[in-house]
Amino acid sequence: MDRWQLRDVATVAQPGVGTFSLGVFSEVFGYDRADAGLPCFDYAVVGEYPGPVRTDTGLRVLPDHGLERLATADLVVITGSDGPDLPSAALADALHAAIGRGARVLAHCTGAFTLAACGLLDGRRATTHWLHAEEFTRRYPEVDLDAGVLYVDAGPVVTSAGTAAGIDASLHLIRQAHGREVANAIARRMVVPPHRDGGQAQFIEQPVPVTHDLLGPLLAWAAENAAQPLTVEALAARANLSPRTFARRFRAHTGTTPYAWLTAQRIRLAERMLETGDLAVEEVARHSGFGSAAVLREHFVRERGVSPLAYRRTFRATAAG
Repeated sequence: MDRWQLRDVATVAQPGVGTFSLGVFSEVFGYDRADAGLPCFDYAVVGEYPGPVRTDTGLRVLPDHGLERLATADLVVITGSDGPDLPSAALADALHAAIGRGARVLAHCTGAFTLAACGLLDGRRATTHWLHAEEFTRRYPEVDLDAGVLYVDAGPVVTSAGTAAGIDASLHLIRQAHGREVANAIARRMVVPPHRDGGQAQFIEQPVPVTHDLLGPLLAWAAENAAQPLTVEALAARANLSPRTFARRFRAHTGTTPYAWLTAQRIRLAERMLETGDLAVEEVARHSGFGSAAVLREHFVRERGVSPLAYRRTFRATAAG
């Protein structure tokens, strides 16, 4: 994908904006990291009307700019608000104008309601916080809502789920515009993963499984032994459960299947070996539990979007620099 310009970022603080939400985008794009050789963004917080904006915790922020600031932004961020109220005509016009001149718009959490109300998500895939998914689908059936993911990149518009998913979407956009190394460096400074596996299913409220205390130690053991030929049957036996009951409780506890979870652990193990060791890819595959280079490559490309060798070249270059 061709890199796009990302230097000018404006976050629209709507009434009831999440304190954490506003802090996320201010941290990602508003913090000066020039001392580390990282790009600096021309960052602004925008209020639609003059005066302070109340946050969800009662704090008030005083934006320095009005909607006219969106005219220069490469990225416009729409935060969530008190509720899915209809946006003003002025905000809708500003968002359409931004996309019309080639900017991108990122909606965080219930900010997706704002984009949908403006018609910017019609016929597009999108996401929002799982808690509001039913209401969103009822109000905007023309949008292809996927409430099981952390964020969706649909060309000029990007939507993300609640709270920390704003970090995931922001790093995704930085990775597109400035490359993987820059995104990784910013993630390290923020002490967050540059990429998170899984989706919102990990966070949806559900009854605490009976095996909650048991699965914790089992997961730790399985992660340490991911290179071994583990099977669902073997893990179930270790948990003293039938394979069917184990699989059901595993999904309730982790939001994914035992196979998918184990594959993710093996990919992480392979990543560490590719980043720090000199083993051939065939050996990496064997020591990470994939068995063969072909199987490793298949899973690696599917989950990371690059081959194991390409990943090694990228992270070896980063380490050497």
